[in-house]
Amino acid sequence: WVDMSTGALQTESVVKKSLGSALTRIDPKELLLSEKVHSNNELATVFLAWKECLTVLPESRFDSVNGIQRLENFFEVETMDSFGEFSRAELAAGGVLIEYVELTQQGSMPRIAPPTSLSKGALMEIDMATRRSLELTKSLNGDNRGSLLNHIDKTLTGPGARLFAKHISEPLTDPNEVNQRLDMVQFFYERGRVLDQIIDCLKTVPDIERSLSRLSLGRGGPRDLSSIRQGLVAARRAGDFLLEKELPNGIRAFLEQFVGYTELIVTLSDSLRPELPVNAKDGGFISKGFCDDFDRLLILRDDSRQLISQLQARYIETSGVPSLKVKYNNLIGYFIEVSSTYSKQMPVSPGGVFIHRQTMKNAVRYTTIELNELEEQILAADQRALIKEIEIFNYLVDQVMAQADKIALTASALAHLDVTTALATLAVDNNYCRPTVDESHKFEVYGARHPVVENFIFTDGLAVGKSLEPGAFVKNDCCLNADSRVWLITGPYMAGKSTFLRQNALIIILAQMGSYVPADKAHIGSVDKLFSRVGASDDLARGRSTFMVEMIETAAILSQATNRSFLILDEIGRGTATYDGLSIAWAVIEHLYEINKSRTLFATHYHELTQLSPKLKGVTCHTMRVKEWNEKIVFLHQVIDGAADRSYGIHVGKLAGLPKEVVHRAKSILTVLENKKTNTEGLSLETELPLFADSSTLNQQKKKGLTILEKEIDKIFPDDLSPREALETVYKLKEIRNSKS
Repeated sequence: WVDMSTGALQTESVVKKSLGSALTRIDPKELLLSEKVHSNNELATVFLAWKECLTVLPESRFDSVNGIQRLENFFEVETMDSFGEFSRAELAAGGVLIEYVELTQQGSMPRIAPPTSLSKGALMEIDMATRRSLELTKSLNGDNRGSLLNHIDKTLTGPGARLFAKHISEPLTDPNEVNQRLDMVQFFYERGRVLDQIIDCLKTVPDIERSLSRLSLGRGGPRDLSSIRQGLVAARRAGDFLLEKELPNGIRAFLEQFVGYTELIVTLSDSLRPELPVNAKDGGFISKGFCDDFDRLLILRDDSRQLISQLQARYIETSGVPSLKVKYNNLIGYFIEVSSTYSKQMPVSPGGVFIHRQTMKNAVRYTTIELNELEEQILAADQRALIKEIEIFNYLVDQVMAQADKIALTASALAHLDVTTALATLAVDNNYCRPTVDESHKFEVYGARHPVVENFIFTDGLAVGKSLEPGAFVKNDCCLNADSRVWLITGPYMAGKSTFLRQNALIIILAQMGSYVPADKAHIGSVDKLFSRVGASDDLARGRSTFMVEMIETAAILSQATNRSFLILDEIGRGTATYDGLSIAWAVIEHLYEINKSRTLFATHYHELTQLSPKLKGVTCHTMRVKEWNEKIVFLHQVIDGAADRSYGIHVGKLAGLPKEVVHRAKSILTVLENKKTNTEGLSLETELPLFADSSTLNQQKKKGLTILEKEIDKIFPDDLSPREALETVYKLKEIRNSKS
C-alpha cells in the first residue's frame, strides 16, 4: 500500500484469515484486486466491507516477474534485495501498485519512497468489530468526541497527528521495540524543561510531508518552499535543544536527521519574501538581491512605472485638466481618462497629442503614441520578470528535490518527536505510569482507569461547575496469569462491567503503541491479537440478525485466538433462548480455556456459569460491587472477588422510569419463577398473577395489609415490653409491612 500524500510504500504478507484485520488497519481508499482473488468465495465476506473502493484488474497484471522488473526500473536498482527481503507475492503487489499509480497520475508521478516490509506478527491484530467496539479512532455514534484518539492526541503537527493515529491502529508486538518507544517517552516525562522547549519548536513546524509531495508532483507553490524552510529551521532548533544530553537510542536517531541543511536553509531564506502567493504564476515572491538578472528586470519594470507617473503630470499640464489620470485594465491596457465635464478641453485632432479611444457615461478615454510605446516596454518587462521569477522557483524546487529523501526522513523524525512529546505530555497531565512490557503471559494492572471515561468525568464536571479531581474515576485492579487466566465477571447492568472490560483492552493498546497507561502499576505480557465482543447490532444488508452477527464474531475469535491473545467478551449467548444462550456461553468458556488458552475477561448474567470456577483451575469469579439502601441500589463500580447473587434488572428498569405497575408485576413474576411455583403443567402466570388489577382491588389489598398491621400494633403495650421484646416487635412489624408492600 502507498500513501500518495507522503509517498510511503509498505508491503506485508498475510494469511487469509488475517486479511480483514490488515485491511481495517490500513483503511485504503482504493483497493486493487486480481480477477482470481476477487472471485475467491472464501474472501467474499472480507471484500464486501470494501465494495465501494474495489478496482478489479486482469490476472496478468499480477505476474511476479513483471512486478519485480517494474520495481527495479522505477527505483533504478539492479535488485530489490538492497531494500530488504520481500516475498514474491509482495513484489508482485508492489509492481502492480507502481504501474497503477503511473497510469492514473498520467506521467506526473509523486515521490515514492523505497518499500519497507512488515514482518509477520510485528503488529497486533485487531479486527474491524474490535476496533469499532473499542472506539479507537471513531466513536460508535459517529461523533469522534468519544473516541480514544480524540481524548489522548496532543500532537501539534499534521504529520504527528497522522502518525499518532497510525500508532493507535498499529500497536507493536515486539517488547524490545515497545520499550524503545517507552524509553523516549520517559526521557521527556522526566525532563519538563526540555519537553517545553521541544513543544515550542514543534508549534512552528508546518506539514513538510504534504509540501514535499505537492512539489514532487509539480503542484507546489512558493508557500510549500517556505514550509520546507520553516520545518528544517525548527528541526535544527530541536536538535540544538537535545545536544549534550544522555539520549535514548530512538531520540539519538532523530538528531541525525536534523542536520546538514545549512546551505538549503540559507538559499530558501535569501530567496523568498515574507509574504508569498499560493501559485508561482502570480509572481512577487522572490526577494530583491537574490538574482542580479531578476533585479535588473525589476528595475526596468519599476522605472517604466515611474515614467507613467511623469507622463501623467505632463499631460495634466498640456491639457489643463487637473483630474486627468493614466490608468490600466486588462482589456485595453494603459489609457488616459478625464471626466465628461473636461472632455471639451482636451486638444483632440488627427494630428494632435491626444487620440480619442472610448466614451463612457461619465468619462472619456484617450491615448497617445507615446503612451502606447511605453506600454509595450512595461508589459515586456513584467513578462520577462515573471518568466525569470518562475525560473528561479523551478531552481529552488530542484534544490529541494535533490534532498527530497533526506527531507522526508527529517519530516518523519519530526513526526515521531511530536508523537513522543505528546505521549509524555499525556502522561504528565493525567498521571499515567510506565508499563512493564515483556514476553510473559501476565496481565496485571493495579489502580487502572478508562482513559476516555475518566476524561469525560473530569471535563464534564468542570463544565457544570463541579470541583472534580482527575482521580474521580473509580480505579480497579485486574490480574490475569497462570493461576487465573479467565475472569468470569457477573453483576447488574449499569454497574460498570463493560467499562471495566474496555479499559483493560485500551490499556493494552496504549502500552504496546509505546504510551504510558492510566494505572498505578502495569505489567503486560505482549499481546499478539486483541478481540472484543462487546455489544452487537444486526446487519440487515447481509441478512444477519443480531444473534447471527454475535455468533459470527465469536466463531472468528475461537478460530484465531492464541495463547498470547487477549479477549474481552460481554454477554455471549444473550440473543437467544435462555438455555441455548447458557449452553453456548458455557461451551465457549471451556473452549477458550482448554484450546485457545487466551487471557480472557468474560462478563455474563448467566450466574450458572460460576459453577465452572471449581472445575476449571484457571477460571475465577469476580463481580461488580453493589450496595442496597432504602429499596434502591447504588453502583459502586468496584470489581471484587466472588459472584453476584442476582442481576438487579428490575431495579435498573425502575431507574429507567418503567411504570410502577410494570415494576410491581415484574417483581411478582420473578418471585414465582425463582420459587419454581409454576411450570408447563401447573398454574399459568396469567391466572396466578393478574397483570393489571383494577385500582379498587389494589386499594383493597393495601387496606387489608394495613389492617393486619394496625391489629398487630393494637396488641402492643409499650410499657410492658422489655428492651429485647421491643426489638423483636419492631422486626415483626417490619416483616409484616414488607410482605404487603
